Parts: sequence; structure tokens; C-alpha cells
Amino acid sequence: MTGNYDKYPAVSVKGWGGAAVKGYAAIMGKLRKSYEDSGRTDYRIVLDTYPGVCDEEVLEAVALLKPDTVISMKEAFWPEEVQTEHLWDHLTDDRVFGRMYYGEIEDLMDPKALKMVQKQALEAAGLTVIYGFGAGLAAKADLLVYLDMARWEIQLRYRAGMPNYNCTNGHEDPLRKIKRGFFIEWRIADKYKMRIFDRVDHFLDTNRKGMPVMVPGEGVREGLRQAAARPFRIVPYFDPGVWGGQWMKDVCGLDKDRVNYAWSFDGVPEENSLFLDFSNGILEVPAMDLVLYQPKELLGEQVFARFGAEFPIRFDLLDTMGGQNLSLQVHPLTEYIHRKFGMAYTQDESYYILDAGEDACVYLGLTEDACPEAMFDELEKADLGEESFDAERYVNRFPAKKHDHFLIPAGTCHCSGANALVLEISATPYIFTFKLWDWDRVGLDGRPRPVHLEHGRQVIQWDRRTEWVKKNLVNAVYTVEENENYKEEHTGLHALEFIETRRYWIEGEAVIRPGDTVNMLNLVEGEAAVVESPSGAFEPFTVHYAETFIVPAKAGEYKIRPVKDEKIGVIRAYVR
Repeated sequence: MTGNYDKYPAVSVKGWGGAAVKGYAAIMGKLRKSYEDSGRTDYRIVLDTYPGVCDEEVLEAVALLKPDTVISMKEAFWPEEVQTEHLWDHLTDDRVFGRMYYGEIEDLMDPKALKMVQKQALEAAGLTVIYGFGAGLAAKADLLVYLDMARWEIQLRYRAGMPNYNCTNGHEDPLRKIKRGFFIEWRIADKYKMRIFDRVDHFLDTNRKGMPVMVPGEGVREGLRQAAARPFRIVPYFDPGVWGGQWMKDVCGLDKDRVNYAWSFDGVPEENSLFLDFSNGILEVPAMDLVLYQPKELLGEQVFARFGAEFPIRFDLLDTMGGQNLSLQVHPLTEYIHRKFGMAYTQDESYYILDAGEDACVYLGLTEDACPEAMFDELEKADLGEESFDAERYVNRFPAKKHDHFLIPAGTCHCSGANALVLEISATPYIFTFKLWDWDRVGLDGRPRPVHLEHGRQVIQWDRRTEWVKKNLVNAVYTVEENENYKEEHTGLHALEFIETRRYWIEGEAVIRPGDTVNMLNLVEGEAAVVESPSGAFEPFTVHYAETFIVPAKAGEYKIRPVKDEKIGVIRAYVR
């Protein structure tokens, strides 16, 4: 099915039309005017940044302010070698996995150097610009501007050679740079950002080089408040992979000249952006800004009490149509991920088959006679290149057809086969995949993809064998309610997982009473649907085939109906 998939969804911010300022000349002109209009001789403009902002580009534009003094916050940080030694227990020597860092930005700074920067800022005369990550710690700002950055853009810059913050590792393996960002820099930066978020006078979007957009701080905060009260979509992104397929090129309207697309991240607030539309310009902010700034409104009181300001559900698409098998893999148990990596919960998940070829399959659970010692002996030989691994000797292979739902609690061996389009519904810690076997392949970079046999050996649940898997994990579907308008079905997840999934087949309209909890949904069948509030709490919201959308807890009760005369299917996920 081809569709009208919207690759650039935006939240229109009411009451702030025309608030965007675009281009460095206009932005710096507006900041300069704030200084001139103040009538003050001494004035401090603080330009605080998320790590990943292109300093060279912004500092070149800062010259347009004609400042008397420019102070760099990098002077306050420990040198790279000291910082790396301090963080080594969290960085580790692993190519992919580190350990979560729960410190503060000040932990990366030399206290004496920070005091020197603060003294310099205090004594500076005239127009002073304090620039960089943590600049708000140097002085009380007369004008505070925050330069934000989405994690996906940061990852692309890592691949292109950008180093980690205050580092010289530009040529390092991108996976190691992403690891440093994921486990350390982004955690520190998000916490620090929220410390100053309500005081920011202007937010500056620097995601597109040479195309900055600035909006007043209160306009951005109001945009986030509005988003937390209505259905919305976050901005998807797409990435090729060694096993990637061709399905998303047609359905999502992607570049047909690319070799493939493996992933669509269309429901991962930790990674995706949120577009805020101010009529004369769109400001791109990390979707995590919404999670961090409006957690109770977005998540609901109970989910917030359980998870804090984290979005615990993730939807993404895995495309192997015309491609190859995913890597054979397993995810860690909660106890293991907490003990080894400092994470609060693990990546339980499921595969919802959005589309499938005739030969599509899912590998799931162990065969009845799979021997742990023999299996890992063969995996180790395969990892060394001594022989290929006979996956079907040890792992069940189930045929897969459209709208099947395979449940994958942590500790279960699994992967999708070729010629399937999988809607992966899972808990959020997406980085924790222990690859066991990659079908004798190398990655798109020509290097062997990381395999983690020792981790996998310690988390595989050997009692999840053929008959148990058939009974518990393959199409465990039953009808919850059926009437002339719709049928509601429970499709998962397994009792070991905290996510509940319901599927709705709708011909009239389905009224959903979510209670005080966030919902994440996808239109899995039909051309388009409308989401409406029975009480008029939000404007009607249209979604198209294969699009993921979020209904915040604050939005309350909602109903879904087809746009035209057709039967539609919707999958809904929420925290039990």
C-alpha cells in the first residue's frame, strides 16, 4: 500500500504566529538591539549550547554583535585526557556499551578554571558574550539564549567526523562517539538544560548548518505546553542498514536512489525531533524537551511516578522487504541491564508485522533440543570466521504474515527474517541489543558488526522453547470488545512486559478512554484516520497509513474514525 506519509509533521503553536527569526544576520541584529535598547553600558549575552552545536559557525556569527569581549566556556572544562580518565568506568573499552552517568555538568569542569571564567565575566566591561556548553554557569545573563540540537543530527555529525564535546576524537569509530554521547554527554546536557529552561529568553535551532531559527523562550515553552495537550507526531528519520529493504521508499516517499532503508524512527522521543510551527518559521527542538518539560502532562501521573521524565514506549519500523535477515539477537533482563549498565529498565519488545512477503518469517525462542554449550560453541566459531552458524538448529523459525504479532520479552532469542515490514513496539532502551550472529556479514562501513556473545550467554532464558513460545509469544490475541462500530483486541505484550497493546478494527468510530496515561499508536491498516476529542479539548488530528502518533495523558478521552468509507486498523500501546 502506498500512502500519504508525512515526513515533516509539525505542531502549530497558537498565539505566537510570526515569532520566528531566521538567519544569523537577523538573529544577531535582534540580540544587538536588546543590548542597545537596555540603555546599559555593561551587558552580558549568554549563548548556552547543547554539545554538538557547530561552535565555529556560531562564533563567526557572534562577530556581528560587535562584542567587546567573548568568553569561551571550554576554558572551564578539564582537559580531554583528564576528563576521559575521570569517565573511564562509564566509557569502558567496549565499542558500543558504556555505563550510565548520573553526574552533573560541573563534574566535567575544573573548579578553579570555572572560577576564573566567572571572574572574567564579572569584570568584563561593555557588551560581553559568554559562549558554550554550560555558559549559564559563568554569570547572570542579561539575555540568555539556548542553542539546541537534536540527537539524530549529532549522530550524523559524528559520522561526518565531528568529535565529542571538548575532545579530539573526530576520526574515532562513530559507534564509540555515539556511546560517549548516549551514556554521558546527553544525560548531563539534558539535566543541565532543564535547570535553566524556564529562564531562557530565546531558543536558537542550529540543526541545519547555516539556517538558524530563533524563537522567544516563552513561545517555545507555550508550544510544548500545547503539544502536551493534543495528539501529535514527532519528526521521523530514516537510515540505511546492511539488511535494509525497499518498502519504505514507496510508502514513506523516500529517495529511490538510495540502496535501502533499514530503520524508520517514527516514535522514539529520545532520538526524534519535534517541529514547532510559528507560521513564519519552524523551530526544531529535541522531542525530549517535551518529555523533560511537561512530563506529568505528557505521560500521566502514574507513568511519571514509575519512570520519571522518560518516555517508556518506542515505535519504529524495520524494513527487510527485498532485504536480509536482521542479526540474531537477545536483550538483557532488567536485573542485568541495571547491574551492568546502570539502566532502570530494559528493552522488552514485540514485532507487529505491518506487511509481509510470502516467505516472511520471524526467528523466536529456542528449539526444544537446543543445547546451550553446543549453541555457544558454534556461535564462537562463527564469530571467529571458522564456520557458519546453523541458526535453525537452535532457534525457532515461524512463518509471518501481515498483522501477526510476535512478543519478545527480554532474554528471548529473536530476529526478523527477510521480506517483512516490522512495526517494533518496545520499551525505550533501544541501544541494548546483544547480537549473537550476523549471517556472515559486515556493516555498511566494511567492518564486522559488533557481536556480544558473553553478554548474550548471561541473559538468554533457556526455558523459552518451541511449545512455550507458540503458546505465549505468537499471536496471543483475544477479543476484548466487539460492536457494530469496532472490534478491540488484546494482542500483547506478554505478562513479563510492562506494555499493553490493543488493536482496533474500526468501521464507524472507536471511543478510547485511556485514563491518566500516555498512548502511542500507529495506523496499521487504511489510508487515513481522524482522531477527535468528544469534549472538544483539541482540534481534529489526521493520521495516515504507517504513521505513529502520540496522545498525551492530558488530552483525555479520544475517538478514532476513518476519513473515508473503509475499515481501518489501529494498534495502541500504553503502560499497564
